[in-house]
Amino acid sequence: MAVGLAAVALLLPVTGAQADPKPTIAEAKAKLKKLNEQADKVVDQYNAANEKWKKAKKQYSTINASYAKQAGEVEELREGLVTVASSTYQTGDVISMGLFYNANPDAMLSGLAALDQLSQGRARRLDEYKSAIAGLKRQRDQKKGVFDEATKVKADLLKQKKEADDLVKEQTELLRRLGAYNPGNPNSAGVTYSGAASGNALAALQFAYRQIGKPYRYGATGPGSWDCSGFVQAAWSAGGVSLPRTSYEQWAWGASRRVPLSALQAGDLLWHSGYGHVGIYAGDGKVVHAPQTGDVVKVVTLAQYNAIGAVRP
Repeated sequence: MAVGLAAVALLLPVTGAQADPKPTIAEAKAKLKKLNEQADKVVDQYNAANEKWKKAKKQYSTINASYAKQAGEVEELREGLVTVASSTYQTGDVISMGLFYNANPDAMLSGLAALDQLSQGRARRLDEYKSAIAGLKRQRDQKKGVFDEATKVKADLLKQKKEADDLVKEQTELLRRLGAYNPGNPNSAGVTYSGAASGNALAALQFAYRQIGKPYRYGATGPGSWDCSGFVQAAWSAGGVSLPRTSYEQWAWGASRRVPLSALQAGDLLWHSGYGHVGIYAGDGKVVHAPQTGDVVKVVTLAQYNAIGAVRP
C-alpha cells in the first residue's frame, strides 16, 4: 500500500514550496530595466567595434588595390627586362633569366644586387625594377599588417555581437512574458512633426518623426529599423550635420557644444543611462528616440526620458 501511495505522489504536479516561483510582474520589470541599461553599454561597444572593423576593412581594401597596382607595374618592368635579358644572352652577356621569373620580392631583391655589370641604359631599367620590387615588398608587408589588425578587430566584433545577442534574447523573453513586446512596423510612415524647430533642426526632426513606429534593433541604421545612435545620426544627417556612429562618440564630438538642460532647444541631442543612450529633443517638453529591444521609435516626455546631458549640433 505504501509503495502505491508513493507512486501516486510521484505523478502528482509539484506545487507550493517545491515549485520554482515565477517572477512577479514587478520583478520582471525591474530585471528588464537592468537589462536595458546593460544593453545600452553592450550595444555601444558593439557599434564601436563594428565601426572599427569597417574602417580596418576599408583600409585593407585600399592597400590591397594599391598592392595590385604596384604588382602590375612591376610585371610590366619585369617583362621589359626579360626582353633585354634575352637579347643580352644572345649577344653573349651573362644574365640570370630565371631571376625575373621569381615571384618572391625578397628573392628578386637579393638576386638583383649581384647584377652590376650592365650597360648604362639597362642599368637604369634595372634600377627602376629594383625600386618597384622594393615598393611591392613594402606594400605586401603593410597589407599583411592591416589584414592581421582587421582580423583581430573582427574577432572582437563577434565577441561583442554574441554578448548583445544574449542580452536581446533575455530582454525579448521578459517582454513577451509581460505582454509588452512591440514588433513595430518597418514600413511605418511615421507622423508629421509640427513643433517649433527651424533650419537644420527642423529637417532633422521632420526625418526623425517619419521614423516613428519603426522597430528598435541594435546595430541598425535604417531604413526599416534603428538603434538609438543610428537613428540620431541619420536624423541629423538629414539636417546637414555629420555625427559619429555611437552614442559615446557623439557625446565626445559635442564636447564644445554642450548646453544646460535648462536651456534646451528643439533639435538638441539628449543622453541618459550613463551616455549609452541618445535621443533628440523635439521641443515642448518632448523627446523622440529609439528606446530598446521590443519597442519602437517614439515620442516621450522629457520627464520620462531622465536626461543627464545635452549637445547642440
